[in-house]
Amino acid sequence: MLTVASELRSVVVHAVGAVCVRNCEVELPAGPPGPVRVRVSGFPLTAYGDWLRARVVAGGTGVRVTDVRPVVDVEVVRDADLPSVLLDLEAAESRVRALYERSARLAAELEEVAGLEAIMPTVRRGEPPRTAPVSALLDLAAFADERAEALYERIGACDDELREAIRDTELYRARLGAASGAQRTERARMSGTVVVTLEHSGDAGAIGLDVEYHVPGARWAPMYQLRLDEAMTGGTLVMRACVAQRTGEDWTGVRLGLSTADLARSTDLPELKSLRLGRRQSAPAHAGWREPPAGLAELFAGYDVGVAKRPAARPAYVGAAAGAGGFAEQRVAYPPAPPAALRDSIEPDAPPFMQASSPAPVTASAPPTQVAGGFGAPPPAPRQAAPMMRRARSAAAAPAVPGGAMELAGYGAPADEDAIAPSAKPAPPQQPEPAADLLDYAALELRGADDAEARGRLRPAPYGPGGTAMEYRRRADEVARLVLPEHALAPRDAAGSYDYRFDTAAPAEVFADGVWHTIPVCEIEVDLDPEFVCVPALDDAVFGTVVLANASPHALLAGPADVSVAGEFLMTVPLPTLAPGARERVGVGVVESVQVSRNAHMRESTAGLRGGTAVLDHRIEIEAVNHLARPIRLDILERVPVTDDKDVKIEEHAGAPRWVEDTELRDGRHVPGARVWHVELAPGERKNLTGGYEIRIPAAKAVVGGNRRV
Repeated sequence: MLTVASELRSVVVHAVGAVCVRNCEVELPAGPPGPVRVRVSGFPLTAYGDWLRARVVAGGTGVRVTDVRPVVDVEVVRDADLPSVLLDLEAAESRVRALYERSARLAAELEEVAGLEAIMPTVRRGEPPRTAPVSALLDLAAFADERAEALYERIGACDDELREAIRDTELYRARLGAASGAQRTERARMSGTVVVTLEHSGDAGAIGLDVEYHVPGARWAPMYQLRLDEAMTGGTLVMRACVAQRTGEDWTGVRLGLSTADLARSTDLPELKSLRLGRRQSAPAHAGWREPPAGLAELFAGYDVGVAKRPAARPAYVGAAAGAGGFAEQRVAYPPAPPAALRDSIEPDAPPFMQASSPAPVTASAPPTQVAGGFGAPPPAPRQAAPMMRRARSAAAAPAVPGGAMELAGYGAPADEDAIAPSAKPAPPQQPEPAADLLDYAALELRGADDAEARGRLRPAPYGPGGTAMEYRRRADEVARLVLPEHALAPRDAAGSYDYRFDTAAPAEVFADGVWHTIPVCEIEVDLDPEFVCVPALDDAVFGTVVLANASPHALLAGPADVSVAGEFLMTVPLPTLAPGARERVGVGVVESVQVSRNAHMRESTAGLRGGTAVLDHRIEIEAVNHLARPIRLDILERVPVTDDKDVKIEEHAGAPRWVEDTELRDGRHVPGARVWHVELAPGERKNLTGGYEIRIPAAKAVVGGNRRV
């Protein structure tokens, strides 16, 4: 088998997960035509085994790929190959444990010193009173105080060192958590390997081999940077992407693609069930499933009998020949007591350790030195053979059960099934559908005889490429819980019903640390038209806007856009999804150099017969001044009241210049009664605008909120 190293060349990040391609060069040896197995290393453990694809991309005429399988390799890692932050963390943790032990010893010693006290001798009857040994008591108290003071100082110094060691441990643990996930921190390192089987014609030569695989734990979201010149008449729109991944390998110098497609979405064709009228029949067997062979349980009957008779392994002892009084032995270890079912079978004259742990009496033909054993858990009872269904004489296939279990009710056939009338026979059971994991043939393994529940049957492998990668994939899925940047949307939420792919213009680097990385993608061709908007009835401030038209063939996804004018950052605004040719207004903030002031007057009078109609005459005067050094276009918005009441009439006044109806969508909606002045202002120019309207209502009525509406 040939072993070659691979290099990561390209990555396409999807809405969920990523598709990676590794390339390697294989030197095929000269020899007879036939299969050649190539072991390609360098794959992350998070890669899905059922997504492996291999193809020959260079050289090797007549060479084709016939099989691709994932394999897990394990190697012991030296300390020199481990990251330095891990070694520092282990040293800090060892120091914390040692300081805890030292603190406990000092606390115990302090407790002993605190318990020192003088014991006065007992005074017997008739003896004269004794003189109190004051000096001895004072010496004992001074000694206890001196020792306690010294211990308190040592305990305080130990606590300071312990706090410092705990801080170091937390610091190193935080650094290790923030490091790239490609750094392995296990002493026994597991790595992914792919075994590719090539069929060649026997010619020697070098070929280029690409292996494609799917990994979880990768996300991306679109971002933009809108760079405007000082006049805001020109600029560029740069598309960027915030990418986060924890796939277990660093993406260094790779061709990066960004796709809106969802790899987790199922694309399998549905299986349409046929509906038939007639006698009930069993469902057809699944095309990818076969029932276990008949007599599978009886196949292991002899093995179960042998296991039941086999003594369990226990620590051996060194013995001598049997004597009249029993055994002369040298015991090494006493195993636990035997099960109650075997205690009665032990010879009464056996030594105590044999009576406590021997599985069976030792016969004369077996010397003591050959006695093996100890008792752990008693051997499992032989598994009874599952009732197998007798095949019908009509050669109808028996329905299969997921996992090969044949112990469902209704599978047992009567002894004389020919004697039963056809109408009295029970309906055949429905065909159970096998689980999805039982149809993943690459991840199945044949269980051995020790697994009494599934021996002789195909089951998903608990270890190997599928089982080992489960924990690594769980860590990789932590990327899904990252919070998106402000105004950012997931690709599927922004793309809607279409899928698109963006390719970066230069190789990118994204480390597997699970945090957001900003990657430049490409420059988008756009048309810019600056406008200034003011709504003086609400606010006198003038807001600068840029009408952005997507002139590129790409569809722009919604996301945040960092706006800068003449190299100076202004603000971050949300940019909606823009199809090719679509236009959208983007705000750039308040423009202090353009000023607008508004004055409104209202005159109330009566008209009509006997003054039965109230006339509310509103006059609006607006002054606009441009202090910029360039001409601008200013849109000033006003609103005329609208009503559907037949007793209320509204008439507009002719203004200078005359306003027009605003038919443009503002924030995605149309405002009834909106009017707009389109004013062209030269540098330093000042203009006055007038407008107004009359509201005629019955004199007995009033406008809600008051007749004065300005």
